[in-house]
Amino acid sequence: MDTKYKQHGAFSWCELLTTDVADAKRFYSKLFNWTLEPGPLPDMEYTLVKSGAEQMGGMMAIPPHAQGMPPSWGIYVTVDDVDATAKLAVEMGGKLCLGPQDIPQVGRFCVLLDPQGAMINIITYTYSPPAE
Repeated sequence: MDTKYKQHGAFSWCELLTTDVADAKRFYSKLFNWTLEPGPLPDMEYTLVKSGAEQMGGMMAIPPHAQGMPPSWGIYVTVDDVDATAKLAVEMGGKLCLGPQDIPQVGRFCVLLDPQGAMINIITYTYSPPAE
């Protein structure tokens, strides 16, 4: 991942949560000519999305704790400290949908609602993949 995406406040990742990963893979790979690869996460089926050589997102099934939500794309914004940023968001009127937790070999993230109800993901990366 390019270091510019590790800057506090930068949009850094897009992720599809869907009810049919296989169909989504067929649709988006043909629509946008994306390259799809298996993700590195143990204990979870995750598909990495690449545009050219650049990893830019992922796809996965809607997790059990979010069953019932419609399929949707989410964005991640990089922050220096997920826990501190989550606390600040709540102090400013936001809500936690999913509190801070670790993603093995990636970093720490959480899901927030802003005071108007818009959802956003925040992440602090702790893993740097080897340069390509």
